[in-house]
Amino acid sequence: MNRQTLSAAGLAALLAVSAVSHRLQPTFYYSVVPRSLCTDKDGRFGVMTREQWIAVSAVPEVAAAVGLLIPATRTTAAVATAVMFTGFTAAHLSGLRRAFGPRGSRRDRVINAVRLPLQAPLIAWAWSLRRGSA
Repeated sequence: MNRQTLSAAGLAALLAVSAVSHRLQPTFYYSVVPRSLCTDKDGRFGVMTREQWIAVSAVPEVAAAVGLLIPATRTTAAVATAVMFTGFTAAHLSGLRRAFGPRGSRRDRVINAVRLPLQAPLIAWAWSLRRGSA
């Protein structure tokens, strides 16, 4: 197995673990779902509940993981994954802002302060896989 395939398998595994984590530990992801996207108790505003956003966000991670494992779809999946991680950056910024707000806890600040800088290497990793098999 070449380095490109191993790297793709590694990122696919990370995405799969993250997708499973969305189902097993949804509260871990609450802080990164912007309130403006969430429906309130009366069903007004937003599009879905926080729980629905978290469940749905696992779907593109699974799709990306599968796409990265298939050589014929790897380039497209790599670009889509880099775009997905870039989009997630906005959610992580929102989580960081809330973590350092009046309701934020020390735990929230630590978690969100670590999550945001991880986006850059994840974007770079996904982007590096867009060049066909090496």
